Amino acid sequence: MALFESYERRINQILPVLKKYGINSVEDAKKVCDDAGVDVGGLVAGIQPICFENAKWAYIVGAAIAIKKGEKNAADIARTLGEGLQAFCIPGSVADDRKVGIGHGNLAAMLLSDETKCFCFLAGHESFAAAEGAIGIAKSANRARSTPLKVCLNGLGKDAAQIISRINGFTYVQTQFDYYTSELKIVKEFKYSEGERAAVRVYGADDVREGVAIMWKEGVDVSITGNSTNPTRFQHPVAGTYKKETNDAGKKYFSVASGGGTGRTLHPDNMAAGPASYGMTDTMGRMHSDAQFAGSSSVPAHVEMMGLIGMGNNPMVGASVAVAVAISEAMKK
Repeated sequence: MALFESYERRINQILPVLKKYGINSVEDAKKVCDDAGVDVGGLVAGIQPICFENAKWAYIVGAAIAIKKGEKNAADIARTLGEGLQAFCIPGSVADDRKVGIGHGNLAAMLLSDETKCFCFLAGHESFAAAEGAIGIAKSANRARSTPLKVCLNGLGKDAAQIISRINGFTYVQTQFDYYTSELKIVKEFKYSEGERAAVRVYGADDVREGVAIMWKEGVDVSITGNSTNPTRFQHPVAGTYKKETNDAGKKYFSVASGGGTGRTLHPDNMAAGPASYGMTDTMGRMHSDAQFAGSSSVPAHVEMMGLIGMGNNPMVGASVAVAVAISEAMKK
């Protein structure tokens, strides 16, 4: 039985990458990780339990390469994880064309750098997957940073934001936006735990203007959008508007779009297969993003369909940070 999904379509580009670092097989890569005392597959599954087997192995490959390179800095390890993820991209796929594996590694490296002060999940119906990603970051990122990373979720309805906060132990921030003065007021904050999860701040917004005001309130430096069933109503317009405003203000803002790829949500503009095919969320993401991912923010099967691995883009952000920090700590012992 194959070790992971689409093994035959992936292994021929995985092995040359491993052999560059003196590793002969994916099984040997796992032994490298095990010998370092890090259960990489367990960490990945702990972020999104419904991830595919290939997600675990992709991170194992990247982690083994980082160990072989002797990397100790978490941000450097995160970039190397991207090399492993990229090796799993099926040739000719949307993910391969966009170098999404490399992109994920670079994004995680940003979150482990002290230059990034605040990271935001701009989420819609993907809020549970955003929470999975946020938990991974909250548990790990600050162990490798000298200053704590602020993490927030922005989107949802206000009732949904409170539910997500209560389920996950986050802090719910209820706001009220004055449409006459454009002032954002915090009505109340409620912490649903006392642990590291309480540092994750969750906002619900009534519309795009309030969503943009929340971005400014938190001082977001880097964000990732979801796809959402209502992409035209919230996260892509919020990211695009905030991008324009930060540009005008001379503030750095790196926008990642978890673009849908082939025909995700609403009618696709092009029914052809492969990297040229795109849907409405994908189109909107191209308008504001500095990096465009492929497939769903939450659904493993949809990211797999785009040629990467079976894990939602939002949880992948958490997994990349968690694995990078674990390898960094193991290498420093």
